[in-house]
Amino acid sequence: MGEHVTHRTGEAAAAMVENPPAGHPFAADIEAERAGWYEMVGLVRQLTPEECLEPGYYRHPDWAVRDVVGHLGTWLAEAEIQFERMIGGTYEGHDIDIDALNAVFLEAMAGQPWSVAWLQANGGRTRMLEAWFALGAQTDEAAWWVRKAGADHYAEHLPRLREWVTELVARRTPA
Repeated sequence: MGEHVTHRTGEAAAAMVENPPAGHPFAADIEAERAGWYEMVGLVRQLTPEECLEPGYYRHPDWAVRDVVGHLGTWLAEAEIQFERMIGGTYEGHDIDIDALNAVFLEAMAGQPWSVAWLQANGGRTRMLEAWFALGAQTDEAAWWVRKAGADHYAEHLPRLREWVTELVARRTPA
């Protein structure tokens, strides 16, 4: 078990996200998560809010950037819950149906405005990082959640996101 998670807001939360604990057992994973997150942020910031709602990131079902950001954010929030359970000694393992959870998360975020998806992803990440940083030891279960919600998950989506952002930007008419 780790230490109790202190939830921060505002500048304190930002400082925590930017300054993970020195010598943390997941230091390399923390840096990989940060790199993937900021690549995704850099791509999304090239778009207008309207472009973030344009279907085409995926087809069948149609996903927009809002949907992939909401998807990533809900998995970050789920990882935070699981890390909290590890810290509290109530964790029961990751024997979950990923496809079923994906469906639940997609339904929960369906039709939300871009601002809600963006804030949810940022909030989910901040809370996940707080809980992750509070873990006292590297375990196989924690590593599974780190991979599922962090850098490995971003890596699954970044190639298509790069393509889709390039396509959306190219559609703009010159002023």
